[in-house]
Amino acid sequence: QVQLVESGGGSVQAGGSLKLSCVASDDAFSSVCMAWFRQAPGREREGVAAIRTNVGNTWYTYSVKGRFTISQEGAKNSVYLQLNSLKPEDTAMYYCAASSTCSVLNRESQYNFWGQGTQVTVST
Repeated sequence: QVQLVESGGGSVQAGGSLKLSCVASDDAFSSVCMAWFRQAPGREREGVAAIRTNVGNTWYTYSVKGRFTISQEGAKNSVYLQLNSLKPEDTAMYYCAASSTCSVLNRESQYNFWGQGTQVTVST
């Protein structure tokens, strides 16, 4: 069973930056797509950014375009999310997800491996 381990969350003031990391436990795991989702209290989980690992195609939800950057460095089993110009509305639990097969980057149902989440809190 592949496990995804996230790190890098924390508390920052508005305008600050964080970098989230996600690494799959199984070195033999080769994902096709990896993504970040987030869930704020009282709200549904939403896709934030995703990347197709073999070609590097990316997708971002509108509210984070120009502020967040998803990337993979080296192995296909790791993904990062650089969060810049953070806003209080970005406060949420951020989850890493991976899919061994995917057709649409932002389709939540296709992601079959999930991390435990890392909390991001942005204060005014």
